[in-house]
Amino acid sequence: MVTNSRKMALFAVRHGLFLALGLWIVIMSFTSEYFFTLYNFLNVARQASPVVIIAVGMTFVIATAGIDLSVGSVVALTSVICVSIINSGLPIEFAIAFTLLIGAAAGVVNGYFVLLGLPAFVVTLAALTYLRGIAFVYSGGYATPINSEIFNWLGRGRIGGIPVPIIIAATVAAIGWFVLNRTRFGVYCLAIGGREEAAHAMGINVGRIKLAVYTATGLLAALSGMVISARLSNGSPNAGMMLELDVIAATVLGGTSLFGGTATVGGTIAGALFINVVRNSLNLMGVYPFWVQVVTGIVLLIAILLNTVVNRRVEEWARTSELDIQEVGLDKDDGREGNQ
Repeated sequence: MVTNSRKMALFAVRHGLFLALGLWIVIMSFTSEYFFTLYNFLNVARQASPVVIIAVGMTFVIATAGIDLSVGSVVALTSVICVSIINSGLPIEFAIAFTLLIGAAAGVVNGYFVLLGLPAFVVTLAALTYLRGIAFVYSGGYATPINSEIFNWLGRGRIGGIPVPIIIAATVAAIGWFVLNRTRFGVYCLAIGGREEAAHAMGINVGRIKLAVYTATGLLAALSGMVISARLSNGSPNAGMMLELDVIAATVLGGTSLFGGTATVGGTIAGALFINVVRNSLNLMGVYPFWVQVVTGIVLLIAILLNTVVNRRVEEWARTSELDIQEVGLDKDDGREGNQ
């Protein structure tokens, strides 16, 4: 009986976010006739796509016990740069490649200073400020329309009825899941976050791994910036404002530990969808926009609390119960041996 209870409790905490997402969808289906429709679900997924793209990279960063607060500013900088290149008449392929290179370079700079021993929080907080400033200086503080329907297809087009941003996000998520769960790189990231000194002792090149995850996150932020620009048909220095908070919230909400060593790409995706489903449902209910922010923040706080503190305690209870069962079994075996 105890074993069954333990298994049920572990299942509930390990898949709690998915259960909560499903329960929220069921409840909200009765509040608006427009909520439980294919069009709305595709709309929610499309809105969540930029967050998912960056959050996959953030999952690796946080898995190594790091943080990257600069992703929103990278989105803004790459947005205005990409649009200016396209409007100058240069090939779209060059604009995309150069924009991705800029994003990766921003990640390299962050990773380099982290390797020097500076706290990732401080390094990326500084990058959040100066990269956003560069975006404003470069653009003059104004949004610039995009003169390319081909590029806008990245944000507005469809393939087989599915919006292109969703396909891009799904592709990035699939690659991220494979790397985290099926490659040595993913194992090394978790090992570094679990205990960096032990990772060093095992011969893992900690510096190279950290530099790689920050570089990848910068590149994915640039990709997300292009998707956002294409969807809005402009490049703006205000793009990605506060986006880093959604990205980090989705990652942590999905089960990735802020202390490193534990990460899940599937949970990150669920976290991003959960945030956007909550906002979408509140908007459809006609909740005042400012109150949407308040309610969303409260729901996220409760969800993260349940997903961290409560989950940890249930895991500890489950381990304790298992040890008790093993001890009882050993006592019985000792009793039988004594009788013999």
